[in-house]
Amino acid sequence: MDEQEQERIFDGWMSRHRGLLFKVVRAYAFTPQDREDLFQEITTQIWNSISRFRAESAVTTWLYRIALNTALSWMRKERKHPAQMQTLDGVDQVLLQNEKRPDPRLDWLYEQITQLDPIDRSLTLLLLDGFSYREIAETLGITESHVGVKINRIKTRLIHRAKEEDRHEL
Repeated sequence: MDEQEQERIFDGWMSRHRGLLFKVVRAYAFTPQDREDLFQEITTQIWNSISRFRAESAVTTWLYRIALNTALSWMRKERKHPAQMQTLDGVDQVLLQNEKRPDPRLDWLYEQITQLDPIDRSLTLLLLDGFSYREIAETLGITESHVGVKINRIKTRLIHRAKEEDRHEL
């Protein structure tokens, strides 16, 4: 594959799937600088992997796998600097693309997602994007039944947290 073809593929993937990448970045990076760094790292990994794409899975599954693996690797490196970790209180508007007024429920959900362990966080993002249990299992390297168990546990945890917060607001 020549560089011109690689660039055409990359540009197409980026224009169609940028939102997917922003979701991963938003769930794993908390400061504007970290989000920029992680997004750059993910796009670099995507660029470098284009020639290895064999169309054995959907492009979105391939890109999610690259983005999630890159984010997890990036997080391991960033753990060396835990003082830099922050909550999503000041999320850049660029990551909320196409939203004039962010829905506070969406902000709450993303805040909860950031508190999940990395695998549950990845699983939740895939689920929210409409991936099937089979696709999630393939992407994360776990069984479909394990995906179901984890999803049920995450839902239960989120419902419990929402009820807790509702009680505190009364």
